[in-house]
Amino acid sequence: MAAENIMSVSYGIDVLPDHDPYIALAQKVMKVAGEVATPGTFLVDSIPSLKYVPAWFPGAGFKRRANEWRDLGRQVQKVPFAEVKNQIAAGTARYSFSAQSIHNLEENDYYTEKHIQATASVIFMAGSDSTLATVNTFILAMLANPDAQKKAQEQIDSVTGQTRLPDFSDEEALPYVSALVKEIVRWRPVVPIAVPHFLAVEDEYRGFRIPANSIIIGNVSAILHDEEPDSFRPERFLLDGKLNPEVRDPQATFGFGRRICPGRHMATASLWISVASILAGFDITKAVAEDGQIIEPTYEYLSDLISAPAPFKCSIRPRSRQIESLIEGTAN
Repeated sequence: MAAENIMSVSYGIDVLPDHDPYIALAQKVMKVAGEVATPGTFLVDSIPSLKYVPAWFPGAGFKRRANEWRDLGRQVQKVPFAEVKNQIAAGTARYSFSAQSIHNLEENDYYTEKHIQATASVIFMAGSDSTLATVNTFILAMLANPDAQKKAQEQIDSVTGQTRLPDFSDEEALPYVSALVKEIVRWRPVVPIAVPHFLAVEDEYRGFRIPANSIIIGNVSAILHDEEPDSFRPERFLLDGKLNPEVRDPQATFGFGRRICPGRHMATASLWISVASILAGFDITKAVAEDGQIIEPTYEYLSDLISAPAPFKCSIRPRSRQIESLIEGTAN
């Protein structure tokens, strides 16, 4: 769902349910990005002068790999963009960021096709990977907190009567679901370390002098893990059954200032409707092995640019035959 939504927004292209070439290409790029962003991965991180040696020199393998990564980065920009241009030429292009930006090219002098290519690829790669990781965290949280799952399902049922799936018009009537989404974002932030900021002038914070030209990196995980950090409690965002405006929203997960994620509103909305829809239609429980033993999740996370759960097993089943028929009808 996440990749499909982002692909539609960026390019207006339908993705295949399995082995989609655009998704596969984006995943390769994000894997590389995670590797490159990890400090100390390459010797040049410790010995900067290595950047001046030729690619064949011992210890300069990063240069050869960088050439491969550059080609991969160009592909993820050009391949889906070329498909959009083909669709425009054929008159079959759907409304999307890329199609609309190409249409507006003649009316502005501010950007070129290369700008559109780069921006569309960033929207797609950043949005699909982070949203998927957060949905997986939600599933993991439901395995560990079945009571929270039950409370959310009961509230959804009271609004929909199990005769339809929830939509955005139900959001105000589903405060516990909204609180649960906030707690998912707080509990395991998808980007634990924020984008670096550059301090142009000297500053002071709580008596600490911060020199000019400093690089400031926000510790998002620490910011969101203040009180009872490992306790999954959506109730911390509620007061008398409603969202408590006095409790700070965990928006720090999207960054700060001018570097804040521009897609945060779409990401939040996408996560909310995903969580509400999944809980309305399915029960999430621990998997059971062939010998009848319950398989306990590891609750481990991958060390990468995007914080995502390590692969885990679970059981996701329709809550009832009525719900199953409703889901099948919606899908068709």
